[in-house]
Amino acid sequence: MMNTIWAGMILLSIVFAVFSGNTQAVSNAVFSAAEDAVSVTLKMLGMFCLWGGLMRVAQQAGLTDRIAKLLSPLLDRLFPEIRNDAAAKSAVSMNITANLFGLGNAATPLGIEAMKRLRRHAPFADTASNDMILFVVLNSACIRLIPTTIALLRYESGSNAPMEILPVTLCVSLLGCTGAVLLAKILGRKRG
Repeated sequence: MMNTIWAGMILLSIVFAVFSGNTQAVSNAVFSAAEDAVSVTLKMLGMFCLWGGLMRVAQQAGLTDRIAKLLSPLLDRLFPEIRNDAAAKSAVSMNITANLFGLGNAATPLGIEAMKRLRRHAPFADTASNDMILFVVLNSACIRLIPTTIALLRYESGSNAPMEILPVTLCVSLLGCTGAVLLAKILGRKRG
């Protein structure tokens, strides 16, 4: 559906540009936007590599196990199916930690690993368990202590204070995450 919408918007823009005589402006905008997209992508890639490397060093240094122990009481209450699975708790806690630092895209491989470990505890192979559903909800609505990606985008757009959004981002993500987790838990009980 989205491909159809995007294709329609592009086609409509080209038709409108031809009829209004602005084809040069449209082609200039296309090349300028492509250049900006590549530049921002490379800068974000560098940031993700840095944070991904730091997360790997933290994992090899045993910091991830300490974080998992610190988050263990919370994870035991949220994810009862993995209470006795240290590897699954570690994977979930690393994903949560990456999301806390605003590394949504860099947290994706950690989230995939966590979901694989949660899948092992699911009662049915073709159905998501309540823990798996809660993990997706928590991953999507995670609290952001440091909005790294947004700060980089604000910096790239010329902001003098890219981190000034920190208090608002923290409050909104805290409220959103709390509401999402509560709703997932309530609906999980009704689900069975």
